[in-house]
Order: sequence, then C-alpha cells, then structure tokens
Amino acid sequence: MTQARVSGEGPLAPAIRTGRVLPDTNAAPKALRVALALAAAGVPVLPLRAGKVPFGNCRTCTGTPPRCGGRPNMKTPGPCRCPAPCHAWAAATTDPHVLTSPPWAPVWREAVTVAYHPGGAGLTVVDLDDEVAVAWARETLPATRVVQTTRGEHWLYRGAMPSANAVRPGVDVKSLMQYARWLGPGTGRMAVLPAAVRALLVKEDTTPAPGEVASSLPARATWSRQVATGCRHTESYVRTGLERGLALVRARTESGAGSQAFGVARFLAAQHTACPGPCGLDAIGEEITAAAVSVGVPEPYARRAVTNGLQTTKGRAA
Repeated sequence: MTQARVSGEGPLAPAIRTGRVLPDTNAAPKALRVALALAAAGVPVLPLRAGKVPFGNCRTCTGTPPRCGGRPNMKTPGPCRCPAPCHAWAAATTDPHVLTSPPWAPVWREAVTVAYHPGGAGLTVVDLDDEVAVAWARETLPATRVVQTTRGEHWLYRGAMPSANAVRPGVDVKSLMQYARWLGPGTGRMAVLPAAVRALLVKEDTTPAPGEVASSLPARATWSRQVATGCRHTESYVRTGLERGLALVRARTESGAGSQAFGVARFLAAQHTACPGPCGLDAIGEEITAAAVSVGVPEPYARRAVTNGLQTTKGRAA
C-alpha cells in the first residue's frame, strides 16, 4: 500500500494531504494513476477516450432514453447499476475499487486523459474558450485558481451550481451534471463561487413570448462596396458569406442567438485579415446585430457579442 501523492496544489489538496492510501498502481496506465490520486482527494473521476469525450454506453445502457433507465444521480433518476463507465459524467466516482474493477480495466488502457465531475467535488469551472473570454473574466470575475487550457483558461471556484453552455460568447459553466478535463492543479488561491457566476445562467438571449418585445431593432446599415473600398473580395463572395451567417443567427429562435452572432462575426472578420482595408466590418456587424435582435436578443447584448467577435481579428480590414 502506498500513499497517494499529487504534485502541486490540486483543487482539493487538503483532502490529498489527509493520508488516505491507495493500492500500488505503478504498473497501471498513467490515466488511471491520475484518476486514483484525484479520487483519493474526493474528486469524482472518469476516463476520456480519443477526442477527449467519455466512452460510449454498453449495450444494456444504450438508447435515448437509455434502456437501463439511467443512473440514480442523473437528471431523470433511474435504477441503472451498470459496473461499466456508462452515462458519461454520471459514472464519475471516487471509489478506487470501481476504478480498478475488471469492467473499467479495458477502458483505462484506451483512455487518453481523465475528466472529473466538478459539482460532485463541490466545485464550479468557468470554461473560458478564447482570449476574448479570458479578458472578460479578468475584468468581471473575482480572481481565483486558474488552469491553463489549449485555447483559454479554466477558472475554478468553491461551490456547486447548475451547468450551462454558451452563457456568453466563449464561456461555459461546468459544475453539476457535467464533466471537465483534468489539466493539472492550476495556480492561485481558489475563491468562493461568486454571485456574478451564478448570474450567468440568467439567459440574456432567450426568445420573448409571443406579443412581447425584447428590444427595438437597431437601424440597419447594410454592407456594400461603397463602404469596403479596400476589400480584396468580390461583392458576391462577401454577401454570400454574410447571408449564410445571418441565417445561422436567425435559426436560433429558442436560445443561443447571441453566442451564434459572436461566432459569425468572428468567422467573417477572419476572412478579411489579409485585406488592405477598409472592408466595412462595422456595416457587417450591424447586419449581424439586427439578425440577433430579430430573434429576441436584447440589443446591448447583441452589440457586445458582435463587437467582441469582430475584434478578435479586426485590424486593417475595419
């Protein structure tokens, strides 16, 4: 029996230092060794396969809804007691006997990394997907423990809450009923979950009920060659790309139109980075904003999302 050792200050380092012991796993796959160390600290873990996603359900647990009825800890509780790592985040566990059991053994041999259930560990992860989102967090949220990711950062807070994707452009909240990749212990002192993060789940871009008016449409300044005297693209090329982007925004009639507007603005701006400019990106932004407002996004939020999208690549092409 050897004591678990985790380098650095993990999210629950005090629990790691309590002296809990694990079986000798020197010959185990690296992902399993990491998982056992985290589990010893009280962090529920699960393996991820190639593509950094959970392994699929077994034959007994397949189907929508699952034929097994789902696990007791899922949104719709079910009777499933499957010994395999089925049902993604719901399979996350701190039990070393489960993690090292025969049904999990072949999965660990194929696993490429480890994920954990933040809510199960009493944590919330604010997943910042790009530089714009990171800049927003630094201006808006209290400092806390930060873990670097491939494209952005994970900000970890003490406290659990419901999870939601795309709460604003480039920002996801991962806590209850969600998993996050384990990318290391991170740096900084972890803060208590602030009200500013909880408030992110109050959707700004939901569609109003019939008869309600979310906001007035902004004056529409359409793109034309007259405002794009330095653009190297043909008018047909620009207009086709813009119309396709506007269609994507208008299709988000339930929610997510603000995030879609951000993505469309960022993509279209990227097409003009090699132009001498100007390319009339402000006019393109007005059309995207109008499309988002037309499906219920409040105008200030729509403008902010589009402006952030354009500024990720905006330069000479403006």
